[in-house]
Amino acid sequence: MAISAVARETVFALRRQIAKIEGTLPERLQAPAGAPLDADASADLTIVRRGLAAALPDAFLPIGVDPLDAALSGGLPKAALSEIHGLETRDAGAVAGFALSLASLILKQAQGLPVLWIGTTEIFREAGFPYARGLQACFGIGPEQLLFSEAPKLVDALWVAEEAARMTALAAVILEIRGNPLRLDLTTTRRLHARAQSAGRPVFLLRQAAEPEPTAAPVRLIVSPAPAVPRETVAGPLAGSIGRPAFTISIDKSRTALPGQFTLEWNPDERVFDERRGEEGRTGRAKNPVPVVSLSGGRKDPAAAPGAVLAFPAPRAPDAISSATGDQPPPGQRAAHLSPRRAG
Repeated sequence: MAISAVARETVFALRRQIAKIEGTLPERLQAPAGAPLDADASADLTIVRRGLAAALPDAFLPIGVDPLDAALSGGLPKAALSEIHGLETRDAGAVAGFALSLASLILKQAQGLPVLWIGTTEIFREAGFPYARGLQACFGIGPEQLLFSEAPKLVDALWVAEEAARMTALAAVILEIRGNPLRLDLTTTRRLHARAQSAGRPVFLLRQAAEPEPTAAPVRLIVSPAPAVPRETVAGPLAGSIGRPAFTISIDKSRTALPGQFTLEWNPDERVFDERRGEEGRTGRAKNPVPVVSLSGGRKDPAAAPGAVLAFPAPRAPDAISSATGDQPPPGQRAAHLSPRRAG
């Protein structure tokens, strides 16, 4: 009996170590009868198999859209490597915008810690840097909260990412890579994933114009831009306007979810995601009784609609034009655009 109990404990310890190396527990591991769980064992009880909801409360980053969070068993894993793909170069803006939205959600919980964005000179020359004023206005990210590391070569960017992934002084690490380089292999992603698990911080791998390939990341999302719907005002949709940024999110790889597709909108005022469903995704958003455009300070009612605004004065009646002078100015006067500008 003693040998059998020792064997059960050994098997349980081996299964837990294997699950820890793989980054997931394939099933709910129960300790042998009468064997208490130590602190390390209880910390590893993050179950991600579909149908077994037994994860730590703070193990995932909720995206804020219930169907997508439910499909991902609570959201994106915090202490893990997650892939965000853009299949074409023109999707670089959507991929970066979605990553910045996730960074905004993370910074709400990690006050005082910055986010490090790592990329090569090639990727920053091709896709550019985020605009500082737009970061503050759209995502609530201050200039001091987003750090950039530009590396001349991919090997340097990977080294910086591995060193940064182990740091607890960062809220998250974003590594942006273009294409499918040979150096970004399964071994490299395993190191990034292991260091993210050790530090308890998320690492987002942005892949621009890349094809999916085997990596150690438990989640891979394909991001592409979605058509924006007209802006919502007090009087209804504003025709011809461009509404909130929208993303088409496809679950390409997940240990907990089947492939699926969602259309999300980023609300820059509340800094949360909203889902666009059914006909709303094609024709517009549903009616919202709450005005999207806030009223001016000190006013209880919205301002009256403005009148017609013309770039040039309306043409005069034909009888008001002198047949002798026509449209020419009287002698001694010059047209306004011909007058010398005032100096001083």
